[in-house]
Amino acid sequence: MSSPALLPSKLLPWFDQHGRHDLPWQHPRTPYRVWLSEVMLQQTQVATVVPYFLRFVARFPDIGALAAADADTLMAHWAGLGYYARARNLQAAARRCVEQHEGQLPRDLDALVALPGIGRSTAAAILSQAWGDTHAILDGNVKRVLTRVYGIDGHPGQPAVEKQLWAIAGQQLAAVPAGRMTDWTQAQMDFGATLCSRAKPACALCPLQGQCIALRDGRVAELPTRKASKTLPEREAHALLIDDGRGRYALLRRPEQGIWAGLWTLPQADTHAALAQWTAQQLGADLESADALPDIVHTFSHYRLHLHLHRLRLPAAGRNAAIGENAPGWFGLAELAELGLPAPIRKLIDTL
Repeated sequence: MSSPALLPSKLLPWFDQHGRHDLPWQHPRTPYRVWLSEVMLQQTQVATVVPYFLRFVARFPDIGALAAADADTLMAHWAGLGYYARARNLQAAARRCVEQHEGQLPRDLDALVALPGIGRSTAAAILSQAWGDTHAILDGNVKRVLTRVYGIDGHPGQPAVEKQLWAIAGQQLAAVPAGRMTDWTQAQMDFGATLCSRAKPACALCPLQGQCIALRDGRVAELPTRKASKTLPEREAHALLIDDGRGRYALLRRPEQGIWAGLWTLPQADTHAALAQWTAQQLGADLESADALPDIVHTFSHYRLHLHLHRLRLPAAGRNAAIGENAPGWFGLAELAELGLPAPIRKLIDTL
C-alpha cells in the first residue's frame, strides 16, 4: 500500500497550480461562511451553490441574522437547492450558537458535531479551513480518492470500510506542512471534484497515477464500490393550480415534517377523489371544471413522484369560499419571490 505521506506531497503542488482559490466563501474565509458553504455543498455541486451562497450571505450575513430569520424568508433563499432539512438544521444550529456559544461557531470538534446537521467530516472541514486546525476530513470526494488510490473494496458507507478510510485520512496529517491545513483540506475536495471525479476521471493528468492501485489494476471504474441499487418506488398524487385570472395563486404551507416540509406548494392529495373533495369543501368549486396540465415527475431520494396537475381559475369573488384550517393563501408573483417554493412548483408557475 502507498505511504499516506505521498498524498500531501503530490496533491499540494497540484492544488497550488490547479486548485480553486477564488470561491466566494474563501474571501473572506470566516467560520460562518465556511460552515454555510460546507452544508450547501453536501450533495450539490459548486457551480450550483455559488449563486445561492452569495444571495444567502447577503440576506443572512452572520449567525445572528440566520437565527432570527422567519421560516418563509429562510426557505425562499434556500428553495432550489433541495434537501431542505439542511436549511432547517442550519437555522437550528445558528440558534443554538446564539444560546450556548455567544453567537459564534465553537472552535471544538465535539461541540460542532453536537450542533444540528454537522457531522464529523463537516466539523473537521470547518476547523481546518476557518482556523487552520489539524483535522482529517472524509467527504464523498475524499472517500472516492482514497478507495481508488489504496484499492479499497466495499461501499464507503459501510462502518468497517469507513473506519479504514478515516484511519488513512488521519495518517496523512503528519505529512502536511505547517501552515497548510487549509490548503490540504481544499486540495482533497478539489482533486476529487475536478480530476478524480466519479465519471470519466482524468487519470492521464493525475499526480497520483504512480501510486493508484485502482489505475494499476484497471479498476478505476469499479471503485469506490457502489451501494447495492434499489428500484425507486413510483408514487402518484394530484395537485391543483388555482389562480384568479389576475396573477394571484393559491398555495398551502406543507407540514413541518415530511416532503417539502415547511414550504408553500399547491394543494395536493393522493387521489383525484380526495382532491375533488378538498376543492368542493374549501373553494366551493368542482374539480371536473379544471383543465389538465402536463404531469410533473420529480425524483426524491427514496421515491419518484408523478404529480398529476389540474388548473382551476377562480374569480376573486370565489376566494371568499376558501375557509377553514386548510384554506390556501393567495399570492401575487412579487410575493411568490419571497416564499419558499419547491423548485418544480416555482418552475411551473414561472412557465405560466
